[in-house]
Amino acid sequence: MPDATSLTFLLGGARSGKSAHAERLATAFPAPWTYIATAQAFDHEMVERIALHRARRAEGWQTIDAPLDLADAIADVPDEQPLLVDCLTLWLSNHLLADHDLERESEMLEAVLAKPRGPWFVVANEVGLGIVPDNALARKFRDAAGRLNQRIAARADRVFFMVAGLPMQVK
Repeated sequence: MPDATSLTFLLGGARSGKSAHAERLATAFPAPWTYIATAQAFDHEMVERIALHRARRAEGWQTIDAPLDLADAIADVPDEQPLLVDCLTLWLSNHLLADHDLERESEMLEAVLAKPRGPWFVVANEVGLGIVPDNALARKFRDAAGRLNQRIAARADRVFFMVAGLPMQVK
């Protein structure tokens, strides 16, 4: 069980069980729980994914949509309240597609995550395990995601790597 003020980072591939495991960890603490969602519903499939995530969560969750202003949304969460951020990878892609300064945005996020004021759980995809992407934009995204994941993992008190629904604690 994490401390009352700690940062837990959960990484894994698509459909590896990251979000569900993060939800289980967060709900081990008393409600209310804050869920900061970074997804944007640009198509029907993403609308369905978001609906499935919301339906899976029990009563007691407050959902905040923060596709871009994640650092501010985290800063606004009350002290001692369990927080789940899902996910850094979508947040990063939102900034990349908006042509924002990824380094600046990552620094602001890292600064707020460096001082958890409650049990905080942050989810991200590990995108660097596959083949080298065939285009510059995809390589830029993969590299930025890898660097961000390393930075957050270094700050985290605990890091889990999810494989087929199974959590492996790597830190």
